[in-house]
Amino acid sequence: MNILVTGGAGYIGSVTVDALRERGDFVVVVDNLATGHRDAVDHDVPFFPTDLRQTAEIEQILRAHRIDAVIHFAASSLVGESVSNPAKYFDNNVGGTMSLLTAMREAGVAKIVFSSTAATYGEPQQIPIPEAHPTAPANPYGMTKLMMEQIMHTYAAAYGLKFAALRYFNACGATPSRGEHHDPESHLIPLVLFVALGKRPSISVFGNDYDTPDGTCIRDYVHVSDLARAHLSALGHLETASQPLVCNLGNGTGYSVKQVIDMCREVTEFAIPIVHAPRRAGDPSRLVADCTLAREILGWKTERSGLREIIIDAWSWHAAHPNGYGR
Repeated sequence: MNILVTGGAGYIGSVTVDALRERGDFVVVVDNLATGHRDAVDHDVPFFPTDLRQTAEIEQILRAHRIDAVIHFAASSLVGESVSNPAKYFDNNVGGTMSLLTAMREAGVAKIVFSSTAATYGEPQQIPIPEAHPTAPANPYGMTKLMMEQIMHTYAAAYGLKFAALRYFNACGATPSRGEHHDPESHLIPLVLFVALGKRPSISVFGNDYDTPDGTCIRDYVHVSDLARAHLSALGHLETASQPLVCNLGNGTGYSVKQVIDMCREVTEFAIPIVHAPRRAGDPSRLVADCTLAREILGWKTERSGLREIIIDAWSWHAAHPNGYGR
């Protein structure tokens, strides 16, 4: 297949590009490099540093490369920033997706796999969280992802768009050549590993009195290579699907902040000092996915989402790339 990957120079996007190429697909990447890294994509991959809101350019790329389907990662994704600057998120995430869908319609491309998020659910009412859980995003980032899903539902009904929306929980881990490089970094595992690398003096733990076994928040961590495989499975599903698919991608069990820190200490053999801090507003005690639908519909299950495997892979990448993709 000929696949366009938007945001393919980002964390999950770059791993998915590699997975597509490994199975023999022809891949084209569009990424405006606002948060992505050119070195995260092999230089023999057709690459366009184009913003998705440039509709005519996107349509031309789709036509020129005879694209069969799109995997759509491109979006702004910092929760805090979405609260302080919601205009950026509605413009980039929703506006960019509208532009992409217009270009796809004009070019006759009818299949898309969409990178969504567990942030569409908001405060959990039950654990594990099923897809039927009410959607009530607690921040503009989650709102924009839910709006993008809703737009695709209307396009499916009106124009025959085939889509799968994959709601990730906490992406983590690395492959030997691809890993996390965000600026600023907000994810727990790389922040803990930065302490072991000497880039931070300590790791802050926000709250230790939650209703969990060790008092710290529990989150569902899913390896980035497992996420990439899910996108490939979703592409295959769209070949015969008659209805849109919305499904969770997670590990299904969850690990606490303390468990993550302890495993990082064990793997890196560094002490990793902790600083206890007050709870952050809006942090639920547990976020864990019900992944039954992904197993049943996509035949997908995690292969590298044990906590030790996740930390070993992440540490290997960060130790080899202490400045990320920076030179």
